[in-house]
Amino acid sequence: MSIDNANFEEAMGILSIQSHVVYGYVGNKAALYPLQSMGYDVWPVNTVQFSNHTGYKKWRGDIFSREHIRNIIKGIEELGILSKCRAILSGYMGSDEICHEVIDTVHRFKCNNSSLLYLCDPVIGSPNCYVEPEVLNFFKTNLVADIITPNQFEAEILSGIKIRDTKTLILTSQYFHNIGIKVVVITGLKLPDISDTDLHVFASDGEDSYIIKTKDYNFPIVVHGTGDLFSAIYLGSYILTKSIIKSLQISVYYTDKALCHTLEARTRELQVTEVDYRIANITTLPRFTKI
Repeated sequence: MSIDNANFEEAMGILSIQSHVVYGYVGNKAALYPLQSMGYDVWPVNTVQFSNHTGYKKWRGDIFSREHIRNIIKGIEELGILSKCRAILSGYMGSDEICHEVIDTVHRFKCNNSSLLYLCDPVIGSPNCYVEPEVLNFFKTNLVADIITPNQFEAEILSGIKIRDTKTLILTSQYFHNIGIKVVVITGLKLPDISDTDLHVFASDGEDSYIIKTKDYNFPIVVHGTGDLFSAIYLGSYILTKSIIKSLQISVYYTDKALCHTLEARTRELQVTEVDYRIANITTLPRFTKI
């Protein structure tokens, strides 16, 4: 599998609307470096600016208003560069107002470029919901995207379907396809009918579905940002390959490398910058199963 940046001759911009931390790697901090390394011009719009992620139980910083986000994006639009934007990526949202602003932005950008992709990581939590009820309700009633990347808990909450095996997994993906989602990616899956111990990731475009086994790292303290990293890599890979399974393989490959470095470093912060995302040839991509 060759990753050739020469294919990025025209639209290389990705608007990434996510949280930001000064210390650590979650949100835009987890997405920026990998996408830039893959050859993209990332336009980060921060929904919050915190000293560190909230897993530390104490942090400082501010949540930005819808007006603030709108003004920042309006400034980008006024530069007349929307033709350079290939995709929009969104992650954690602090309020339903910001959710609505993101959707409004997607609509405006798509009016300028109908081929623009929107990947939404509908961050809710796992294994418990930690977003505001209004944000959860927004995702339940207004989930509009080309690609979504929920974890198992989020997929179950949003679809109302408990994923117990591959059959209910397919039913869950079909629910999302039925509401207009083109590509459904679900991470952190436990599928007892396949394995009692392994985790899996899944991708479907409504016609074909695939799963890949992933390693379940046992960190002494929860490592945050893996979903943010995975989603960024998936979007960057999908733009290039147009393949749901190749993108899944590449995303699993790089995310696993970051987790491996994190385990070796004995740190709670995801080691995003220890991975070379510019590798021209990935000789050993993870195996997949078509289901």
